[in-house]
Amino acid sequence: MKAKMTVFVCCLFVCAFLQVSHQNPTDHWTLLPHIMVVEVDGTEGQQPLSCLELPDEHMARDIKNEDIFWRKNGREEEQRGNTYLLQLEESLGGGNYTCHSKDGSLLNHTMVLIQEDETIRRILTKSDQGYLKCSAPNYNGEFHCSWTWHSNRVGKVAFIKAQRVSDSQCSVDESGQRWTCSSGQSNFNCSVDDSGHRMVCLEEQHCPYAEESQQIHISIYLRTEHFLLENYSKRFYLSEIVKPDKVSICQVSTTMIKWSYPSSWSSPYSYFPLTFEIAQLRGRCKKCDNPCTDSKAIKTSRVSSTNICQFEVKHKIKAVCVRAKDALCNSQWSEWSYLKLRRHKKKKHQQGKN
Repeated sequence: MKAKMTVFVCCLFVCAFLQVSHQNPTDHWTLLPHIMVVEVDGTEGQQPLSCLELPDEHMARDIKNEDIFWRKNGREEEQRGNTYLLQLEESLGGGNYTCHSKDGSLLNHTMVLIQEDETIRRILTKSDQGYLKCSAPNYNGEFHCSWTWHSNRVGKVAFIKAQRVSDSQCSVDESGQRWTCSSGQSNFNCSVDDSGHRMVCLEEQHCPYAEESQQIHISIYLRTEHFLLENYSKRFYLSEIVKPDKVSICQVSTTMIKWSYPSSWSSPYSYFPLTFEIAQLRGRCKKCDNPCTDSKAIKTSRVSSTNICQFEVKHKIKAVCVRAKDALCNSQWSEWSYLKLRRHKKKKHQQGKN
């Protein structure tokens, strides 16, 4: 009898554990007005949706509970009443849900997005810099982030949050392309370009001459046409992602070249100095997509300057490449600037016949 009781208690414990550890949905929250995010764990479950939140709304609109019907993505559902039970299975269940009165008038609408465990990534592909690649052309507070959609799951941006502190409030304009995040310490304005895989942000109150005390935290919520939602985040200081634009180079003489700071770089240059790398190429790689990266340089030099730079190249050099990086931080190099050198050919004097 005692052994049976032990087995019975163990069964109760195991069953209770399974009920607690496998709950679907695990949570739900509001992303934007009329947009609900349902977090799931892959098991079957239900999530209730309410058409009219307050009972008084039924009386005010003279609507009977049994007269309310629902549509999912425009198709009428069998369920009736003020509460709709959303069926969840794995990552399925998302969609546009609308509730209507007996005459078909729209009463309410909710977009349901499904968010799986954060370890599962289906929407973006990962590069050597992670899922988000961010860079800043200078220290003026502007930065860019880009991403690469998975070939089978192209989607769109559902929400953007940019902040240095955790109490920022974010909103989006009617176009759904421009986002504003504000707090007592910083204001960010972000916009997504027409391609849908790149955004530009500007921190309005950023001071380029002050040392950054807090990192910028970017969160981008992306959704697919099947209402799957994923959150991609990145933290950084501007000094970690700063990447100068390409330098402008020209040939001064047969063996002399010069270049200048990118026009977009922060000034004064004495406060924001750059280091330049010069690669000298002996041959011309006609089939190379990028001669600066696909060719082997015979000599590479580095120069630091706060003004227009000049550099003497060897006589047998056919082309040069120049790039720049912040001299004071371990940040990214700019893209290479390529210059094909012009050489004066010696004229052959032919001796005339008398």
